[in-house]
Amino acid sequence: MAQSEPPYPVQFSVDYPDQPRDRFTCFFRLLFVIPIGIVISVVSEAMVIPPLLLILFRQKYPRWWFDWNVALLRFESRVSAYFLLLRDEYPSTDEEQSVHLEISYPDVEADLNRWLPLVKWILAIPHYVVLVILSLIGFFVLIISWLAILVTGRYPHGMFNYVVGVARWYNRVWAYAFILTTDLYPPFRLSP
Repeated sequence: MAQSEPPYPVQFSVDYPDQPRDRFTCFFRLLFVIPIGIVISVVSEAMVIPPLLLILFRQKYPRWWFDWNVALLRFESRVSAYFLLLRDEYPSTDEEQSVHLEISYPDVEADLNRWLPLVKWILAIPHYVVLVILSLIGFFVLIISWLAILVTGRYPHGMFNYVVGVARWYNRVWAYAFILTTDLYPPFRLSP
């Protein structure tokens, strides 16, 4: 009997909306996301450098800093889900809503290489290339989904799963290369 591999330490999902979508907010979504997008851009400046320095020089990742980064990445994920038309609820700054992101807290001395944070962003270059391609495809999927929501009131399920998969991939790469929560190289897949 073959053992299944343990799940990747970064898990992401978005609940598929059961009810018809709000066509008005979908039509004007680009305008509605501007205020919360400004908040995200201002707050997210301190995500990357402090963990890198703490792991490199102190071989520590304080739990409070980890919790801050995870909370901020969850907030960014809610804003992304709203922008990508996955959900109609305006992104909350503190509630989970229907966007789920779980990241395992690392045992820094046992699980993280002290020097790897200096090169993780380089090691992730193949993921950046794939994510650019997937995002370009996702742009067209988003336009078609936007039209489908305006006409039918529903997000096509396959397109929804594709967009969630790309967001999942992004979160895994971000947690690996920039938030530095794992040394496990992210898998090249859209699925969980």
